[in-house]
Amino acid sequence: MKELIPVEIIERKIYLIRGHKVMIDSDLSKLYGVQIKRLNEQVRRNLKRFPADFMFQLTQEETDSLRSQIATLKTGRGEHRKYLPYAFTENGVAMLSSVLNSDRAIEVNIQIMRTFTKLREMLLTHKDLQRKMEDLERKYDAQFKVVFDAIRQLMIPPETKKRKIGFEVREKMSRYRTAGRKKPR
Repeated sequence: MKELIPVEIIERKIYLIRGHKVMIDSDLSKLYGVQIKRLNEQVRRNLKRFPADFMFQLTQEETDSLRSQIATLKTGRGEHRKYLPYAFTENGVAMLSSVLNSDRAIEVNIQIMRTFTKLREMLLTHKDLQRKMEDLERKYDAQFKVVFDAIRQLMIPPETKKRKIGFEVREKMSRYRTAGRKKPR
């Protein structure tokens, strides 16, 4: 079966906010092929289906933090949102399929649910692997400490590793400063 949207794209749209794995309404609207306004309109019409553990509205601080991480502002009139975005947990995303009745929404929702399941399985595998590593470390002496430390570094998920932003200058700036200048007398 051909995927409508690659799993990697869906995975990049899942964020950890307030300790929950969530998807933002704007990302969901793009995936479903509907306007954000229409998606939120359907949610408001069916608020009983979306309790606090299914959906919550982000604070201004969370919105600013998220915006600085994933997007730049568009220019032009009417390009900015008037309201704070909503975040949908896995259960909230599942509930969206009951309020959005298009074929595309149903197919995309199935893919999203499979992605959440895959992420949960990966997390469980990671915890199981970590427990096995601790058992092995207790079993073997200190001479393998370096090996265990190296394996632990490899087990750190990519989103928790700190990456440098920008580029690195490899040549010394002094070469450029002295080029073309006359030597002092």
